[in-house]
Amino acid sequence: QMQLVESGGGSVQAGGSLRLSCAASGYTPCMGYFRQTPGKEREGVAAIRTDNGDTYYADSAKGRFTISQDTATKTVYLEMNSLKPEDTSMYYCAATSTLLCRTMRFASRGQGTQVTVSS
Repeated sequence: QMQLVESGGGSVQAGGSLRLSCAASGYTPCMGYFRQTPGKEREGVAAIRTDNGDTYYADSAKGRFTISQDTATKTVYLEMNSLKPEDTSMYYCAATSTLLCRTMRFASRGQGTQVTVSS
């Protein structure tokens, strides 16, 4: 069973930056992140095709977040810049198929890491 081990996250002031990392225990064609806040719907944030490097972003993340990967270690990184209080949420590393990558419909997830942005 795929395991996704996350690190990073924490607290930062508005305008600051954070980097999340996620290492997969095996091959998966698509990795990314979604976030979920109590009372709100899950939101796909960013995803990357591990085979060709194509990336996908939510509108809320475009221009501020960058997803990248190290294929040798099966690790993805989410660099988050210009953070806003509304980015505060639990962020989950996740994986899915090639077909569902563009729409960020993830099938499995890690344990989650909290990101808190204060104004």
